Amino acid sequence: RKAQALYEEEQLQMKEEKKQEWIQTTNDDNENNNENNNENEQSSLNHNVFTHLSPMADTVSMVDVGSKVATRRIARARSIVVFPPEVMQAFQFVTNTGNSNNTTTDMIGPKGPIFATAKIAGIMGAKRTSELIPLCHPLPLEKVHIDIVLKDNKAIIECECRVTHKTGVEMEALQGATIAALTIYDMVKAVSHRVQIEKTELVIKSGGKRTITGPE
Repeated sequence: RKAQALYEEEQLQMKEEKKQEWIQTTNDDNENNNENNNENEQSSLNHNVFTHLSPMADTVSMVDVGSKVATRRIARARSIVVFPPEVMQAFQFVTNTGNSNNTTTDMIGPKGPIFATAKIAGIMGAKRTSELIPLCHPLPLEKVHIDIVLKDNKAIIECECRVTHKTGVEMEALQGATIAALTIYDMVKAVSHRVQIEKTELVIKSGGKRTITGPE
């Protein structure tokens, strides 16, 4: 009986040792899998890293463009303002023909010519883009031109920016068009708040890695 009891005790001990060995092996495998997954995630992150983010995406910085070659950069953006009927009825529309026989239409309100004011605001906004968009480089803009055309009940704004530099001017063009649209909204909101800024989009971009010849 003693021998039988000793044998059974040894068998239980062997089973317990095998159980503990299996648990340890499983834990080791899980740790290895986790390490591999972390390495894969890190590798994937490194391959898809943005140039303005650190590898772990925990800090931001301006892109270093020091090694790039300065080229002629051009960008044009468009924003559309949609007027409700009450705005179209409340303001006077004046058509002018310039020296080059170009015909332009402006909205005249109590504050003055709305489109002319919006053009000035858009130019000022484009020049100050780097002060508002934190990772934009300050650019010595060579040209900012804003055109506003009234088509039916829509004011179609286009802002074109040009510079010879190492980085593009699409943000300046987008901001110029946006600020012009917001200025129009501000000057007509006394009549109606149903004015809509329908969309703002990049129309043309050239001089960098990508060339855009129309809205994407």
